[in-house]
Amino acid sequence: MAKFELKLPKMGESVAEATITSWLKEVGDTIELDETVLEIATDKVDSEVPSEVEGVLIEKCFDVNDVVQVGQVVAIIETEGEGTIAVEETSEMPIVESEEETVAVNEVVESIQKVKETLAPVASTEDRFYSPLVKNIAKEEGISQEELDAISGTGKEGRVTKNDILEYIANKENGMVAAPNVEIKPAAQPKAPEKPKATPAPVISSGGDEIIEMTRMGKIIAHHMVESVQTSAHVQSFIEADVTNIWNWRKKVKDSFMKREGENLTFTPIFMEAIAKALRDYPLMNISVQGDTIIKKKNINLGMAASLPDGNLIVPVIKNADQLNLVGMTKQVNDLATRARANQLKPDDIQGGTYTVTNVGTFGSVMGTPIINQPQVGILALGAIRKVPAVIETPEGDFIGIRYKMFLSHSYDHRVVNGALGGEFVKAVKDYLEAWDVNREI
Repeated sequence: MAKFELKLPKMGESVAEATITSWLKEVGDTIELDETVLEIATDKVDSEVPSEVEGVLIEKCFDVNDVVQVGQVVAIIETEGEGTIAVEETSEMPIVESEEETVAVNEVVESIQKVKETLAPVASTEDRFYSPLVKNIAKEEGISQEELDAISGTGKEGRVTKNDILEYIANKENGMVAAPNVEIKPAAQPKAPEKPKATPAPVISSGGDEIIEMTRMGKIIAHHMVESVQTSAHVQSFIEADVTNIWNWRKKVKDSFMKREGENLTFTPIFMEAIAKALRDYPLMNISVQGDTIIKKKNINLGMAASLPDGNLIVPVIKNADQLNLVGMTKQVNDLATRARANQLKPDDIQGGTYTVTNVGTFGSVMGTPIINQPQVGILALGAIRKVPAVIETPEGDFIGIRYKMFLSHSYDHRVVNGALGGEFVKAVKDYLEAWDVNREI
């Protein structure tokens, strides 16, 4: 019998690890080709790991909630035929010259292991978030919670990155930082009184209340939303757009579009095209903030907020949206929306967004005040299209007519986007929508 190593597959250039969320197969179970063996999660995206062979699962190398690096073996599957496990041989330990050296080495290893065992596992706090990779490195290297909290992070909002903790460990080994439990007393300086942290009021539940545990994705979204509000100074601008021309044009061409392209032409790609054009006109809306610097993005990558069947939210990204024609935009929008609903998005599908759009009109809302998707500086909410009476200006005079209108709600980061820029940008979107050519060819 041969044995096959099932490894964590590569899930995109920006993804290096994943967390195992569940095993769908147990040791001894028969596995078919392409059958899902386990489920994994990378930030917001849940994925499946299928088997590349037929056989029997004989070993699970990791448990649920373990963080696995891309390329690591997650399971061993026994298959028909001849062969051996393709496991890299571990390098042999160097030969120790004497028994005294062996004892000394063992004592050092045991002492380090005891230190690691006595350290409580590090965890994220209300003030600092640590990625699973950083927490794993801290655990393996015996870094205490106090040490980790003292590391100056270079990531977004001062987060400790992989390079930060590795640099700390290297400096510690070279004697450039204090060892664990060694208190460093800085020079006495006047200290401002600390503000008391706001403690949420306790929720009292009665016997008839139902207690529902938040999902993993729900917890991530909740954290991101609170972090965004605490990071950005949210300001909103609202404008109403007349989309009668778009309404009539779509009604005229949608059947022929479906027949020719095999795609349903919704309003979303039309709106995305106008937003991409406006971002090209106002590149300072297509930025991110890092400390006291502004990063002006080269590419226009539009995030498209999509609601999932379980009530959660995900934001797949249309890359280089300004380079797509309407047909290409429609295909991108439909593909991402379909795969989002089927939980088939890949990690790269939600990476690299520079500006986000959310369609609150889908649920009947006239307007909204969306929260910025960090580290972006703006998000546009599309309200419901309504048939309303309106004043129509013509060379012959004004008159009342029935028009299709909608509100555009623009939330932006007032740290770097002032009211003029925020208002001019959303007006540019309105102008592009209202200037739609009813005779446009697809």
